[in-house]
Amino acid sequence: MARSYSRRKEKEFTTVLGTTTRLYGKLTFSDALKIDGYFEGEIESSGVLFVEEGAHVVADIKAYTVVIAGHVEGNIIAKEKVEMLETCKLAGNVKTSKLRISDGVSFEGKCEMIKDPDTVDIFSASVDTLKKTVSSA
Repeated sequence: MARSYSRRKEKEFTTVLGTTTRLYGKLTFSDALKIDGYFEGEIESSGVLFVEEGAHVVADIKAYTVVIAGHVEGNIIAKEKVEMLETCKLAGNVKTSKLRISDGVSFEGKCEMIKDPDTVDIFSASVDTLKKTVSSA
């Protein structure tokens, strides 16, 4: 399933970090990015992040959409959705408005659903503001 999804969507990725890539630091992008290799640090995006089967990401992630087929260690905040494909291994908390978990996923963490994603600005709001926005909705 993970392979067919990535092949079907391959043309939509503007950037791909290949299988031999090892990148450390803060990654910021606005379109669609696929990680096939290893990344460690922090990820912020207004676009789509796809972590391919066999990839390993150690980072807190803030993005519009996150699709995971590989291994992620870190917390995820996704304004639109998080999709965990059957080969996903996630160790971290998830905060999103939509969540899809396939059979076979390994997920260790908590999930918090955003009630009104349009009222949450994950890039400029403070933690206290996010908490008040989500709890008042």
